[in-house]
Amino acid sequence: MRHFGHIPSTTRAGLFHREPAVFTADSPARTLAVALGATLYSPATRPRLADDVRKQAARGVVSMVLCLEDSISDGEVEAGEVNLVRQFADLAAGTVTDGDTVTDVPLLFIRVREPRQITDLVDRLGDTVRLLSGFVLPKFTENRGRAFLEALTQAERNCGRRLFAMPVLESPELLHLETRAETLAGIASITDKYRDRVLALRLGVTDFCSAYGLRRSPDMTAYDVKIVANVIADVVNVLGRSDGTGFTVTGPVWEYFRPGERMFKPQLRRSPFLEGRAEDLRTALIQHDLDGLLREIELDRANGLLGKTCIHPTHVVPVHALSVVSHEEWSDAQDILRPEQGGGGVLRSAYTNKMNEVKPHRAWAERTLLRAEVFGVANEDVGFVDLLTAGLAG
Repeated sequence: MRHFGHIPSTTRAGLFHREPAVFTADSPARTLAVALGATLYSPATRPRLADDVRKQAARGVVSMVLCLEDSISDGEVEAGEVNLVRQFADLAAGTVTDGDTVTDVPLLFIRVREPRQITDLVDRLGDTVRLLSGFVLPKFTENRGRAFLEALTQAERNCGRRLFAMPVLESPELLHLETRAETLAGIASITDKYRDRVLALRLGVTDFCSAYGLRRSPDMTAYDVKIVANVIADVVNVLGRSDGTGFTVTGPVWEYFRPGERMFKPQLRRSPFLEGRAEDLRTALIQHDLDGLLREIELDRANGLLGKTCIHPTHVVPVHALSVVSHEEWSDAQDILRPEQGGGGVLRSAYTNKMNEVKPHRAWAERTLLRAEVFGVANEDVGFVDLLTAGLAG
């Protein structure tokens, strides 16, 4: 897998100063946590789920969650489990492998409801478990999470494969102020105990809003809902630190989309009547159509989040386009991390528009270069619109 791997190599060469690196489901956890990008959710009951997975992989999706929880009704769970086993067999039948490494499907995770489902599904999947990267654990707290993580450990023993957990932080105990600090401390304790198995932490903002009967409009980001913004800040404060104790925390879901899977395509066509204004018009139309999502992605990164939960395929390319490291960011990070700067100090940036402080900016630089490894570094003259256009056209 590689980000933007679905577009022609000649196009990639024109976009990137350094192209995104290839990775597999067997890559180091630190790499995979960043590489998740836009994680696309799909109900586990979809009758042509295997075809959906292949189609989305061909369009640039590198991580998917097949959901047995909130996206399906209580009465559909058993049928969803049966369908998952059947669809994994379908996927496995048409999958290219290099040794034991799967090469043509995204990172696949199953969102379960109860711990017992983890061991049960791994047993039922049989050999096709090689396509599975792990499980998404809902409404995660210390007490509830322990049983899930114990089940995951047992499932690993049963199948002999590495399986990751992605806990979802969405419980009322985390939202409510009087229980938040204790809940966060408990989550920190249990995730640290199982650190090698926790790939990333996901935020369930829809559940947070539900607890107060709220729903943000398409003109608002999660950060405009102060109750939600406060929880995100506290989660990052406790669980997203860059001192070696933290985890990758992913951005919340964006709920809005237009009908159809290629909703931005009409806005990307150049008008033959506008000549030099065509690029400006194209940019304006894209930004208008995506405004809320784009602002939220930018605020995610500013607040320490990386990647995003997505419930519609049209959200994937914008998330990935905004995850590419700009040439300016890469240049600054490179300068900050040069060996000769180990003693600290202040440097004028190569772009001569800012000062880079070596010690305070070191953690940012390390994080930026890891993102550059999996999402690439754009050429100096390449911006978001270029990346979005190429990603959609691919």
